Amino acid sequence: MKAIFHDFIKEAENIRTFRFKPEHPVDYIAGQYTELFLPHENADDRGIKRWFTISSAPFDEYLTITTKFSDPSSTFKQQLLKLKPGDEVNLAEPMGDFVLPKDNAIPLIFVAGGIGITPYHSMLSWLAQNSEHRTIRLLYAVNNEDEIIFQDTFNKAAAHTTLVVNHPSDEWGGERGLITADHILKLTEPDKDTLIYISGPEPMVETLEKDLTKLGIPKTRLVTDFFPNYTSY
Repeated sequence: MKAIFHDFIKEAENIRTFRFKPEHPVDYIAGQYTELFLPHENADDRGIKRWFTISSAPFDEYLTITTKFSDPSSTFKQQLLKLKPGDEVNLAEPMGDFVLPKDNAIPLIFVAGGIGITPYHSMLSWLAQNSEHRTIRLLYAVNNEDEIIFQDTFNKAAAHTTLVVNHPSDEWGGERGLITADHILKLTEPDKDTLIYISGPEPMVETLEKDLTKLGIPKTRLVTDFFPNYTSY
């Protein structure tokens, strides 16, 4: 589908949310993803398209993606930064099953690594807008405090949030280090009905899924979504 680039929001020094206006209303479920096509000259071997979780909620005026920039960035990310208001882009129709369970009585643990926070932003925004209460524990791991984003949304959704910072400042008084399976179970104490959602860089998701299974969590209680273009938070 065609969409018009509107603008971007600077969430942190190296994180941007890009807002697009689709050519027609888009029906999607909070937590789903799309594919963005950005043809450009001299593209590197990572190509001209990229998968992104939709960070907006279905009721929002704009469809948004939120991404992190490194130095140096891929040619795709460089082209993304060059977009000007009014530019036309192509997006795939939303898809994916990393979404809330239909039964709103199921307790949930959301584990996010860095930019893996985006599907939860969509879900929590949707819950807050609809005044729907669910039992949710959010564990959000980042490299440093400056990369913590979307806190207003967590507050509006009344999600019990624990922040875990890998390289904190001396002033940081919260959880420190890399998030591990032991860490998750210690901080959340899931019961037999709890579903554990994990979203983040592919190595993080694969490790947590494997280690949680070793610790006795059935795979049927794990719901995963990874970001293949990232190797760390």
